[in-house]
Amino acid sequence: MNLSAHLKPKNPFTEFPREVGVLVFSSFFVAVGFGIIAPTIPLFANSFGVNNTQVGLIISAFALARFASGLFSGKLVDKFGERIVYTAGVGFVAITAFAAALARSYAELLIYRAVGGLGSSMFSVAAGSILLRAVDDTRRARVQSLYNGSFLLGMMAGPVIGGFLTAISLRAPLLIYSVLLVISSVAGGFLLRNSILAARPTEKSAQEKPSLRDALSSKPYLIALVISFCSASIFFGMSRSILPLFMVEDLGSSAGFLGVGFTIASVVQGVLLLKAGSLSDEKGRKFSALAGSSLVFASVAILLFTYQPWMFLLSMAISGIGAAFLSTTPAAIVGDVMKGKGGQVIALFQMSGDAGAMIAPVVLGFIADHYGFRPAFAVTAGLMLIALFAATKLPETRASHLGQSS
Repeated sequence: MNLSAHLKPKNPFTEFPREVGVLVFSSFFVAVGFGIIAPTIPLFANSFGVNNTQVGLIISAFALARFASGLFSGKLVDKFGERIVYTAGVGFVAITAFAAALARSYAELLIYRAVGGLGSSMFSVAAGSILLRAVDDTRRARVQSLYNGSFLLGMMAGPVIGGFLTAISLRAPLLIYSVLLVISSVAGGFLLRNSILAARPTEKSAQEKPSLRDALSSKPYLIALVISFCSASIFFGMSRSILPLFMVEDLGSSAGFLGVGFTIASVVQGVLLLKAGSLSDEKGRKFSALAGSSLVFASVAILLFTYQPWMFLLSMAISGIGAAFLSTTPAAIVGDVMKGKGGQVIALFQMSGDAGAMIAPVVLGFIADHYGFRPAFAVTAGLMLIALFAATKLPETRASHLGQSS
């Protein structure tokens, strides 16, 4: 009896408040849906007879709107509470996705996708706010690991489903995406209805929320912004822009080989996410920030000297390990310092990552066009050196371990 109890797999949600499980469950549907439409949106846009720049604008418009509305979403969270903003945000994206599926022109598709960025900003800020204050600093990184893991799993499953739907119709993935978003919105709104954490702020709790000025005067918060910007520039900038072009044009690799490399990175990250979160909670944010920044720097440095395809696979594997640390630690730092309070504070942190994802493809693409891929990788490595240097200056932020920092 005792042996079977010992061998029984441990439920990772049992040690966390119910809100964590609700958000992981609801957000998984968002991630699957986003994964479904990710490979389809460019094809759908191209069906209107536009050029490659206009296709890219469809993708950038969503990210730009999400970035531009970040602080506004933070204000909504501070005023109305996380439950209302999360539910409304996901529902808003569902409506715009449905409208995009019925778009009759490129202009309509562009407008609907851009407007959807506001809803994405709303629910991501609301979810981040709940997660960062749902637990104390001894478990905060593990919560981030669970949440990010659900997104990663959903993003991996989505493209497979999207491929089958695209064979039926280019509009079908957007329609299914909207249905999944409705499920997420309804589930989140219903399951969080009695949550104190996600409730509308009281006058007292509103007064306790730190201002942006308070946050920007905090050294750990500023370091978290830097690490978030630099890491997003690599994971969502370089990896999605110049890296595929480098592998195809310089090394002559196939799209299938690229897919293997990116899958390796995702699988390694997914397998190690919970362990990375535990190490951050146990050994400290500085340890995890240094480990993650060092590993990602090493993965980019390998690309600088990649002349054989197998070196790309090695780089992706190391990048996946580093990503497991950097996808949890910066957010945990913000939670430690601000205790998860302050929608605008959390919004600005998320905007730092969005900025990296938007700016990096343009800047690195310009460098690659004029000077070559390897100089672009050198600049990317320089960004990670900045993140690594910032990590060396990070004081310990876990209240339960203050005094251990060097």
